[in-house]
Amino acid sequence: MSNITPQPGIMDITLYQGGVAHLPGIANAVKLSSNENPFGPSDAAKEAFRKASYHLHRYPSSDHGELRTAIGEVHGLDPERILCGSGSDEIISFLCQAYAGPGDEVIHTEHGFGMYRISTLANGATPVEVPERERVTDVDAILAACTDATKLVFIANPNNPTGTMIGEGEVARLAAGLPDHVLLVLDGAYAEYVDGYDGGASLVEARQNVVMTRTFSKLYGLGGLRIGWAYCPAHVIAVLERVRGPFNLSTAALAAAEAAVRDTAWAGKCRADNTRWRAWLAEALGEHGVPSDTSLGNFILARFANQAEAEACDEHLKSEGLIVRRVAGYNLPNCLRITVGDEASCRRVAHAVGQFMATAR
Repeated sequence: MSNITPQPGIMDITLYQGGVAHLPGIANAVKLSSNENPFGPSDAAKEAFRKASYHLHRYPSSDHGELRTAIGEVHGLDPERILCGSGSDEIISFLCQAYAGPGDEVIHTEHGFGMYRISTLANGATPVEVPERERVTDVDAILAACTDATKLVFIANPNNPTGTMIGEGEVARLAAGLPDHVLLVLDGAYAEYVDGYDGGASLVEARQNVVMTRTFSKLYGLGGLRIGWAYCPAHVIAVLERVRGPFNLSTAALAAAEAAVRDTAWAGKCRADNTRWRAWLAEALGEHGVPSDTSLGNFILARFANQAEAEACDEHLKSEGLIVRRVAGYNLPNCLRITVGDEASCRRVAHAVGQFMATAR
């Protein structure tokens, strides 16, 4: 019998379940389970990735200077306050590692991204789940849950998997209402899909207790390269740079991300196409008796009468070669999350849901 044991909290982690990618016996299944950009990265990003292959024998930049400069120029931000990571997941992990440990509490909402709880437990801290109000972040519930032990508050805005978000005034009220020892983390993985929204960057600049995280995995279509970034107060950057590995992003990832963020025309096209087909898909599902909240991401959270109906619809979709995401693990057992794909995918999934609903009730 071994006496080798992991740190407290680690064995309490339920393994993260990503979106299903394949269906047995179906060669060309349509994957709508991981909120990926159906159009992929821009040609400029792909060309930058190709050129990077000639330099794979060299270590990558350790300070990510060129990528931080590009992000700063495109978004109007101070590059010195930008931190890059292997997806925004890694930055979430850095924040928990740096600010939360045994005896500390980390707040997330009941339908919040699963990595908040995982990273909290991995660092020995205690996750505190607070209720949402009809699948929308409840600022008052978060403030009421804060204690002397609270160190971090995570909210995704827009949220995954609900697609809902709170306004900038509510976010500002939350930041102002937190105790002065608590850091608010605004997860902006889907911020690029909201016209005119800065993801909370202006609030980061106005305050010392707010961090914004972003990703290249969604709008920019670079999920396979794992690139994320954060905008932080200077005092947080000074902390996180001490826990970040010096070569946490590859040469190819850095090059592709720089090209992607500078290709604003491609990003705009992808955003416009998503807005169009998101609205179409929500309306089509609604006509089949499947409601959803107004989504501001690149997915729809389809609500069914109960868990059995949601799971039966999922099985029907699989039989039609369509992969969507069950979200019972996010306390939404009667829902399916459906990525907004291209036109053909949206029409196929709406038709298949309609087929199912015609016989289900």
